[in-house]
Amino acid sequence: MAANKTQATAASVEAYFDERASEAQRPDCEALVALLSRLTGEPAVLWGPSIVGFGRYRYRYESGREGEMCLAGFAVRGKELVVYVDAESEAQQARLATLGKHRIGKSCLYVKRLADLDLAVLEALVAGSIAETRRRYG
Repeated sequence: MAANKTQATAASVEAYFDERASEAQRPDCEALVALLSRLTGEPAVLWGPSIVGFGRYRYRYESGREGEMCLAGFAVRGKELVVYVDAESEAQQARLATLGKHRIGKSCLYVKRLADLDLAVLEALVAGSIAETRRRYG
C-alpha cells in the first residue's frame, strides 16, 4: 500500500507564510498558530508542502489503509484560509451556524479573514474536532 504523501516535514512554517500568505493574511495565520498550538499543546509543523499542522494521530480505516496525520491544521489557499475540522456532529453543525462568514466542505472550513468569525465559536469548533479525532483514533 502506498505511503501517505502528506507527512510532517522539517520545512519552515515561517517560510511557508512568507511564500503563500498575503500581508492581510499574515496576522490571521499567526492567530491560528497561537490558537491551534494552545488547543493541541503542540508546535506548528509543516505537513507536506502546504498544511500547518499541530500534533499527530495514527489512523486505520476499515479498508486497511493506515497512516499518520496532524491532529489540527490549516492552510493558505489563495485568498482564503482553510482550517481542517471534523464538523459532522450535531453539536459541530450548531457551532457552524453561529460561526460567521464561511463556507464548508467535508472537512475544510474556508474563511477569508478571522474578523468575519466569532472567534470563541471557532475555538469551540476546533476543540470539538480535536476531541472527536482523539475519541475516534485514540
